Amino acid sequence: MAALRIAVANQKGGTGKTTLTVNLAAGFHRRGATVVLDADPQGSAAHWARIGGAGHDLPPIRSVDADTVGAGVASAARSSRYVLVDCAPHLHSASLQQVMGAVDLVLIPVLPSPLDLWASLGMTQAVQDARRGNSRLRAYMVLNQLDRRNALSGAMLQALAEFEVPALANGMARRAAFRSAALEGNSVYALGRRGAPAVADVEAIIKEVLNS
Repeated sequence: MAALRIAVANQKGGTGKTTLTVNLAAGFHRRGATVVLDADPQGSAAHWARIGGAGHDLPPIRSVDADTVGAGVASAARSSRYVLVDCAPHLHSASLQQVMGAVDLVLIPVLPSPLDLWASLGMTQAVQDARRGNSRLRAYMVLNQLDRRNALSGAMLQALAEFEVPALANGMARRAAFRSAALEGNSVYALGRRGAPAVADVEAIIKEVLNS
């Protein structure tokens, strides 16, 4: 069975890109061999695993250079069922173009406000450009830090309609467990009962991705 290759990308920083990558990777790792390629020069995903030390529950996380990330995806796909790439937060970076040419799916985390969404509109064109060379490429937005008590505002719904990339029905709520997992160098799966609602968020995203 061919590997599922997923890039997590956004030109805008602070959207929860690494949080989404690491926790999705932990969930996929429970389903099959998984590897994370950290293509962000800040190295946040690799640092996350180092904090947890030998006791973390994460799959292997490997740092890759911008000029070798495409080859890294192809190599990782030969030995893993799931490959996730934490991309650099730069729209026009060479590594982002390489990654989108080598993966099956791009997930774009965005915060649930019109201003944050509009700041990510450039990703739409980047996805369209990548599809010229990678016709199989699928892309979805993933809403992060959702407040389940409040419905999306009319302005947010209008902004979503202007974004040509569809949003997944499931997203990540604003939960302390996601911050705790990062501080402990683990995933929300390792937090036990206190992480259960966050695990439910991640599992819903994974199931939607696998069934899309």
